Amino acid sequence: MHEPLVLLSARLLDPVSGGFLPGTALAAVGGRIAALGDERSVRAAAGSSATVVDLKGAVVTPGLVDGHVHPVSGAELTHGLDLSGCTDVPQVRAALAAGVRELAPGGWLHGWGLDPNVFGAGPVETAPFDAVLDGVPATLLLFDAHSLLASRRALELAGVDGPRTFDQASAEVVCDAGGRPTGLLLEDAACELVERVAPQPTRAERRDRLAAALRAMAASGLTGGHAMDANGDSLAFYAELDAAGDLPLRLRVAPWCQPGTDADGVRALIEQQGTGGALWRVDGVKTFMDGTIDNGTAWLERPDCHGESTHAFWPDPEVYTRTLAELHRAGVSTATHAIGDAAVRHVLDAVEKAQAQAGAPGPAAGGRRGPRHRVEHIETVPDDTLRRFAELGVIASMQPTHCCDFTRADHTDNWSRRLGEERAARAWRCRDLWDSGATVVLGSDWPIAPYPPLGVMAGARHRRPSRDLSQAPHGPEQALTALEALRGMTVAPAYAAGEEHEAGRIAVGHRADLTAFAADPLTTPATELLDVPVLLTVLDGRPTHRAASL
Repeated sequence: MHEPLVLLSARLLDPVSGGFLPGTALAAVGGRIAALGDERSVRAAAGSSATVVDLKGAVVTPGLVDGHVHPVSGAELTHGLDLSGCTDVPQVRAALAAGVRELAPGGWLHGWGLDPNVFGAGPVETAPFDAVLDGVPATLLLFDAHSLLASRRALELAGVDGPRTFDQASAEVVCDAGGRPTGLLLEDAACELVERVAPQPTRAERRDRLAAALRAMAASGLTGGHAMDANGDSLAFYAELDAAGDLPLRLRVAPWCQPGTDADGVRALIEQQGTGGALWRVDGVKTFMDGTIDNGTAWLERPDCHGESTHAFWPDPEVYTRTLAELHRAGVSTATHAIGDAAVRHVLDAVEKAQAQAGAPGPAAGGRRGPRHRVEHIETVPDDTLRRFAELGVIASMQPTHCCDFTRADHTDNWSRRLGEERAARAWRCRDLWDSGATVVLGSDWPIAPYPPLGVMAGARHRRPSRDLSQAPHGPEQALTALEALRGMTVAPAYAAGEEHEAGRIAVGHRADLTAFAADPLTTPATELLDVPVLLTVLDGRPTHRAASL
């Protein structure tokens, strides 16, 4: 057990009322908030062995929680060339040329964060880069992490010379009219054809990358995350870091349930629930109803402008419905990736059926409906979908920075062009979902978008491209207020995890997970919020980040 902690000269911000608590001191003992009030009483509650930090008037909020993050896969994917700053093909070509010059003979080139908007109205393919990647095996991960471009040499080494069929309905080796691969691979099953022949980092390298990423997250103000995968060594890494006292985030982990998961696989997911350690646990299941709009693999009620995005991720969507019902009966929460309107509607229908089969009381009865299911992303939905989130108790998990950085106010981006004006105008309806009574949880979906939580909250407020905040916002009427954005990363994720009685607020008995800022996040302009210094991050009563000025 670590020693008690006392924070002095703090402005303690309540994310429910939006006001400051009357005391300016806080004591954490045994990982919980033991006292709030004046310096004398708080010091007495903590004892003489406490570590004392004078915050000099800093604003303290409950610890910020990323509602949708991929720590292990993110740490693995975000190495090599960062292409996220490239805005056109020449910039990408120049970055690749520089990377090739630094490659050892026979080495593979890996890039990540590639925005399909760099191709303009042209197809997303490797042809523009064939000359610079001549003979070089390369994988260029697109920003959504649901697709990648493989160079001709990489395809050759993987033995990919034509179309393939997959259990994942949206997976595809994209080919030209002659049946030759264009280099674009859609969804995991297709991407893995090339990824499995590329050189792999050692286990130690992967763990070190994860540890470094988690430390950086803590320094950005995060105290927790809802980790939306448990693939490979993820759980073992969390256990090792936790046992060593090196896990700087509290993690709620949802393993995947993919199409093709049989009855034994579902039972294994149910039995896995609740396992974990001091700062992490398996809680929930992550599944998918579609892919992405940018790739034409979302599930829309009407096709996109290319005639794509017409199918569910599950070859038979009713299998998903039955699987969700089984998890619901077992008391397991689900988090379903559903981006298109048809996908979101199907998830809501499935939850409604599961609740009816379980005999759950309706809203009028005021009873619990069992596990708290979630829909992840919700990029475009019609009006008649909104009210159902609150009616069914389904949580809306939103990533506003996706709207900021991958769409444009004038709808000239790939996402908007594919959808057309009507649906593009329904982008990331954070405001409408909030006003309809839904619980809105905010997150980054890192590595898809940057993880700093101040950037996520800022994006929910300004909805402008982070690389150029002078540009017009996309759907400013869907912006959240500063207080709502703060709740989206404190109160809301606590509720989503069923932890509203011990997390998400600054109160005696609650977890001592705290974040301290140099300025008030509620009064700082949205366009300046990302630049506010994070002075202190506290997890379980223990500082995981402390600025040099303290």
